[in-house]
Amino acid sequence: MPTTQPMPARRQALRAPPPKPPRRQAPAPIEYPDSDGKPMAETPVHWHATVDFAQPLMDRYAERTDSYVGSDMLMYWREGDPAKRVSPDVFVAFGPNKEPERRIWKVWEEGTAADFVLEVTSNSTKGRDEGFKADLYARLKVTEYWQFDPTEDYLRPSLKGRRLNADGAYEPIPVERRDGQLSGFSEVLGLEFRPDGPALRLFDPVRGELLPRFREQSQIADAATAERDAAQAERDTAQAERDAALAAHRAEAEARRAAEARIAELERRLAAADE
Repeated sequence: MPTTQPMPARRQALRAPPPKPPRRQAPAPIEYPDSDGKPMAETPVHWHATVDFAQPLMDRYAERTDSYVGSDMLMYWREGDPAKRVSPDVFVAFGPNKEPERRIWKVWEEGTAADFVLEVTSNSTKGRDEGFKADLYARLKVTEYWQFDPTEDYLRPSLKGRRLNADGAYEPIPVERRDGQLSGFSEVLGLEFRPDGPALRLFDPVRGELLPRFREQSQIADAATAERDAAQAERDTAQAERDAALAAHRAEAEARRAAEARIAELERRLAAADE
């Protein structure tokens, strides 16, 4: 009877270890550029109009820590989407801290977009200013939205204002002529806006005076310095005159004492000779 040979032992197939899950990479941080590569203003006229309006506001609120005045700054209104941005020519926001200085404005971090916006408009930007920006600023609850056309390309008169109503829609702000002067009043800023050729002046009705522009501030500072120098020169002259008068008085007193001493000496000698 043939002998049954034992079956050779089967080698257990080695199983490959399961693949490791791919390492999860942290998402790249979202960049919010501080420049869109576009010029600040269409022409030097528009640039000067922007600066001459923004600078007096910066000076007006310089001491308020809960206000911010921005100019030509990119404003991002939707977190995570750098394409959702706008660049107001001038805006004012009350509530956010003035410091630190920003390079961009993120609405979700500041808690607000702005309370006031001015666009220095032109014929080439009127479509965006009248349409997209007006709708956007209303959605962002910008209380007042103003436009100023320094060259009157299409706005006649050159000033136009809107204010949010209770329904969150913009209504026109009256712009009137008083004694030939065009004027509109901003309730948000408490100031009157008065077009003056290619410039938009700011008038404080409480103080009854125009807010000085940067160039005028330099002139005021120079005049104040000259006045201080003149007053100091006058004080120096008066002091010199007082010093001269005192010196003359002292010299006169000394001469009188010397004369009296000589007379006393002569009288002493005469008295000695009589003895």
